[in-house]
Amino acid sequence: MKSIRKALKVAGITAAAATGTLVVSALAAYHLATKSYSRSHQKNRQLSIAENSQANNAWYLKQSLAEWHVQSNDGLTLRATYISAPVSTSRTVILAHGLGHSREQMIPYARMFQDLGYNVLMPDARAHGDSEGTTIGYGWLDRQDYLAWIDQVIQQVQDAQIVLLGISMGAATVMAVSGETLPQNVKAVIEDSGYANVREEGNFRLWHKYHVPVMPLMPMIEQINRLDAGYWMKTSAIDELASQSKLPTLLIHGEKDQTVPVENVYTLYNALKTPKRLYVDPEAAHVMTYARNPARYQELVSDFLAPYVYDDVLDKKI
Repeated sequence: MKSIRKALKVAGITAAAATGTLVVSALAAYHLATKSYSRSHQKNRQLSIAENSQANNAWYLKQSLAEWHVQSNDGLTLRATYISAPVSTSRTVILAHGLGHSREQMIPYARMFQDLGYNVLMPDARAHGDSEGTTIGYGWLDRQDYLAWIDQVIQQVQDAQIVLLGISMGAATVMAVSGETLPQNVKAVIEDSGYANVREEGNFRLWHKYHVPVMPLMPMIEQINRLDAGYWMKTSAIDELASQSKLPTLLIHGEKDQTVPVENVYTLYNALKTPKRLYVDPEAAHVMTYARNPARYQELVSDFLAPYVYDDVLDKKI
């Protein structure tokens, strides 16, 4: 009898230790994946600038850069750069950068849109760059922030015609925003290398990047996220929200994407019930379609937007 009690006691201690280890592992994984502090914010910027060409960075520094800011629903001050088009226009693009970067990652896209005659707004996502926050939104929380940016553009730009373009996490952001109730000023969405579901992308990264089994860790991470960030990862389906969109959408992805598998773009494409166009680059890795062929990318974007955004200077479609 004593031996049985001893065995049960040992088993109980072992189980408690295992549970404790699992909790610590879940907290560590959650912190690694979702937390970003001031030092990380500056690394975001340094990485973004370093990844750009010298020519693009030099172009950016020559622009007349205006600093904009908005307050998020949860009290964060979010910051962005606004660049006016060379000729006054209502056409304005709001850009959305990727995870672990900052507004400067979007400099090549800003330059492209200025060449197309657009004003450009380049926000830092929450917990990135100069925006406040320590919890990364993964597009799900950011969608509310972008509603505020849309409102500010409408206030600042007369008769604004707004296009949303995002890459990676930013692509998830603009797809999520597209499913919200939006003003008629928002004309179209372009998503490049976005994921269709925050939970599924988390599962993929947990295993393929960190080589950690999804079960039983992910359910605990989801519980922590619900308490800290205020939403369930399992219900943060970008594609389901995007299915409510009424906006024309261009979807771009690289066949060789090892960060967000290309299957995501087909999930998003199939969810959309609006006018849509799909372009999959057979050789591009994650967010590399533009870098592989900037001229082709600009032509793709320009042709897609032609039926939806008008040149108010020349009174014709662009």
